[in-house]
Amino acid sequence: MGPPSSRVAVVQAEPAWLDLDGSVSKTVSLIAEAAEKGAELIAFPECWIPGYPAWIWNRPLDLALNVRYTKASLDVNSASFSNICEAAKEHAITVVLGFSERHQGSLYMAQSIISSEGKVLMHRRKIKPTHMERTIFGESSGSSLNNVVDTGKAGRVGALNCWEHAQPLLKYHTATQNEDLHVAAWPPVYPHGAGEPYSMSKEGTHVLSQAYAIEAATFVLHSSSVIGEKGMEVFKNPQGSMMSAPGGGCSAVFAPDGVKMSVDLPDNEEGLIVVDLDYDVLLQARAFLDVGGHYSRPDLLRLVVDKGEKKCVVYV
Repeated sequence: MGPPSSRVAVVQAEPAWLDLDGSVSKTVSLIAEAAEKGAELIAFPECWIPGYPAWIWNRPLDLALNVRYTKASLDVNSASFSNICEAAKEHAITVVLGFSERHQGSLYMAQSIISSEGKVLMHRRKIKPTHMERTIFGESSGSSLNNVVDTGKAGRVGALNCWEHAQPLLKYHTATQNEDLHVAAWPPVYPHGAGEPYSMSKEGTHVLSQAYAIEAATFVLHSSSVIGEKGMEVFKNPQGSMMSAPGGGCSAVFAPDGVKMSVDLPDNEEGLIVVDLDYDVLLQARAFLDVGGHYSRPDLLRLVVDKGEKKCVVYV
């Protein structure tokens, strides 16, 4: 059983594009703002640090930007990461952070859950970067399936990135870990227009997060970033292409029955969406639908999971 209630804050903001120090500073500032508003958890978008690499959908090979992006990405063993952990502790708030993780010569689309005591409770990487994301990001291994943890005041919290919410087996494995709330981290996403899949639009991604809320019978915190003039200047995406106009914000909160609990901010506006959650609603939803319990048939259908971490070199 989780806590009786919790106040949460969902980020919709523009990253400090390709600026690691600026990214950490803005992250710490938003943590402080959320805590001041009484939130016990704050949820950040996908690749919040150092911003989602928007150029990849328009020109997959841009070595100069790739180098800048790599240098601005976050190492979990760095002082920069420690500063974020210290901010979580100082403000007594759980932080669900999305970032580009730099490990040796590779990048990964990572998420960490940092406790209100500043301890890293969970660290994972996106198991399969989506389409053009594979031009710069690597894949995870088995340990990234350990993506739900007990945070105390905010209850059991899980996290997935973006189109991981379109992977039925991954969703099912996450849902059966008994989340009280789930963080769905997204990049800038725009209203549906011609020439792009509906599933990659604001409307389509809301459908995916709503569906997850219903299937897992959990609260879903849908966090997205915003592209402003600075982002367009950095990435120089041609007009009319993906992520080439100001906007992209679509943050929201969904109840365990799929109802949207929040009011949308304008898609080019920065802010925190703060919502109070009543965890008794979880029990109401699961009385109807518990996919890892009474609404399952393991005698007919089961998921087989290998959580072993696969290494490039194994010493015998």
